[in-house]
Amino acid sequence: MKDEQLQAWVEEISLRSFGLPFRHEARFNRRLRSTGGRYFMKSHHIEINPAQLETFGMEEVEKIIKHELCHYHLHIMGKGYRHRDPDFKALLKQVGGSRYCQSLPGSQGRKQLPYRYMLKCTSCGMEYLRKRRVDPKRYRCGKCSGNLQLYGYEQQKNL
Repeated sequence: MKDEQLQAWVEEISLRSFGLPFRHEARFNRRLRSTGGRYFMKSHHIEINPAQLETFGMEEVEKIIKHELCHYHLHIMGKGYRHRDPDFKALLKQVGGSRYCQSLPGSQGRKQLPYRYMLKCTSCGMEYLRKRRVDPKRYRCGKCSGNLQLYGYEQQKNL
């Protein structure tokens, strides 16, 4: 599918599902990795990940287009267009768009890092695993209110 076909498809979905015209540009972007599509607030353009179409087909991409069109139409109308806004959630449910796109095989997307740090209570030995480094002086043990000591990943292996 080419960008011109995508443009016509987005315009058709907009009229059919929202009853409103899409007057801006829709295009494919192969550089998108962890998302199915993207809406630009300044230009009002929409980009779609072509790998979603190749992997999951037209039905799944139509849900992604509806998701991006929810952002588009709500933003233009001056209503809540963000994921957390009730207007967005209600419109997305009404038109049958997807809240999240499916993960592409082989893509890392939001890769979960292993726990890299451990906070250990010096009094009771309670351990708290953390993915990000924290200042142990700012926290106390939740069990006994003791002092915490920070251990890095390399030190954690030896414990």
